[in-house]
Amino acid sequence: MRMLAELVRRYVLPQRSLLAAILVLQIAQILATLWLPTLNASVIDDGIAAGDVGLVWRLGGLMLAVALVQVIANVVAVVAGAVVAMRAARSLRSGVYGSVMDYGGAELSRFGSSSLITRATNDVRQVQMLIVMALTMVVMAPFMALGGLAMALSQDLGLSLVILATVAVLIAVLVLVVRRMVPSFRVMQERVDAVTSVVSQQLGGLRVIRAFTAEDRERARFSAVNSALTDAGLAVGRWFVLLFPAVMGIVSLGSVAVVWFGGLRADAGSLDVGVVLAFVQYLMLILMGVTFVAFIGMMIPRAEVSAGRLVEVLDAEVALDAESGTLETVPEPGALELDRVTFSYAGAAAPVLREVTVSASPGEVLAVIGATGSGKTTLAQLVLRLLEPTSGTVRVGGANVSALSPAAYGAQFAYVPQTPQVLGRSVADNLRLGAPEATDAEIRAALEAAQAWEFVAELPEGSDTVLAQGGRDLSGGQRQRIAIAMALVRRAPVLVLDDSLSALDTRTDAAVRRALAGVESTVLLITQRVSAAEDADRVLVLDDGAPAGLGTHAELLASSPVYAEIVDSQTGAAA
Repeated sequence: MRMLAELVRRYVLPQRSLLAAILVLQIAQILATLWLPTLNASVIDDGIAAGDVGLVWRLGGLMLAVALVQVIANVVAVVAGAVVAMRAARSLRSGVYGSVMDYGGAELSRFGSSSLITRATNDVRQVQMLIVMALTMVVMAPFMALGGLAMALSQDLGLSLVILATVAVLIAVLVLVVRRMVPSFRVMQERVDAVTSVVSQQLGGLRVIRAFTAEDRERARFSAVNSALTDAGLAVGRWFVLLFPAVMGIVSLGSVAVVWFGGLRADAGSLDVGVVLAFVQYLMLILMGVTFVAFIGMMIPRAEVSAGRLVEVLDAEVALDAESGTLETVPEPGALELDRVTFSYAGAAAPVLREVTVSASPGEVLAVIGATGSGKTTLAQLVLRLLEPTSGTVRVGGANVSALSPAAYGAQFAYVPQTPQVLGRSVADNLRLGAPEATDAEIRAALEAAQAWEFVAELPEGSDTVLAQGGRDLSGGQRQRIAIAMALVRRAPVLVLDDSLSALDTRTDAAVRRALAGVESTVLLITQRVSAAEDADRVLVLDDGAPAGLGTHAELLASSPVYAEIVDSQTGAAA
């Protein structure tokens, strides 16, 4: 309950005015509900039995008025409770979204995208459902049960013992079942994560699956996680199947006992018939209240599991504190410097980068080349401050990255990742993502520089054509060129290209690199192609995370065996 209580404190309690209104309405509804059986008993004993028709009409009219108050209070309370729950869910989703937006690479890897999606949707939904039920039942149920018991005791103490015994048995059964359901709910949420993960992977890799004719294997994989989720749902369902017949059986036996013993006493003349009927109604109210509490109790375990998962996301300590800097301007826009930078991933046996020292002056093209796994992308992420160095210093624009404010730091870069990211918007809107004020002419110029204007112009509405989510209606090379254009239109002091020319053919690659030669930005070019590196002002060679040479193409051919080997493997002409 601790995690649920924390979410309630953050997102429900601030809505105090609505909560107070719900409380007043629930109390009014409960008082009306508890009064009705007493009025009914008076109608039978004092009106019908005594032949007082006038009293029957008066009490009947009063009962109608009380019932109307009960209905109105209930409807308004339910609506207010739903509003509170929806507002809380909205704020909770916003909180989760805001937290994820502040995450660095370590936190995203820790949770995984599929789990974060499940938490922001399914887990929030579980908490929202509990809040709705709690606000409509949690006040009403205990007051109804305790109020019904008090009214029953005031009518007849002896017959109340039957009700007390029935309630005790019902509570014992409910506690036993709810305790057994907690582990099943935890397993269910974990298996929902697994299904989400498998489905997202299969949808994203559908073309690859078909290309390798792996449909049967992937169907079997989905079937396995789907069956596991079904088994978890069945485990919970078995307890529900057991619980409701047990509750109804206990309620029915209690009603029979009240009628049996009450009938014997009424026959003996020690109890009025109206009181017996009132007792049956009070028993139903008491057992209804206990059942409502039990229903909430059954929802709490799953909601508590979901709340724990949400609090875990909300309160995760972000290793990278992007908000710590306050410097709003840089002294030398476009300058880059890494000074003895070392980086290790958590739990890794060895550093990914070791003692890297390199710099680039404004307007210079610095290429970084090396074998797969040599740390090239990690170096780019350190420059972009997606990762924090384990040791050493990264400077951008002449300032330590930790001293820059998020706005000042973000303004320094345009970035093209290895896997191009294209949104389900128009081509123009994609380009304006990093440059909201870009004109149509600037968008066309960026598309032409990225060698993308030719195919964009052939789209049905040109640059206003809305692309499919993820750019699924484009080829890999077309998505890559759109991503390059998104970076070029930004005109940032530093342009980071993380192996982003690899999806292009050699002719288009050469054309893009010729266009890049005309930009004023400093270019950090992560590449595996020697043809891209040889045109750079300087080339940094990485070998298993360590620097293995720094200089021009010609200098490295003579001084770096690692670079010479790379050149020889691609051209067959190291010398």
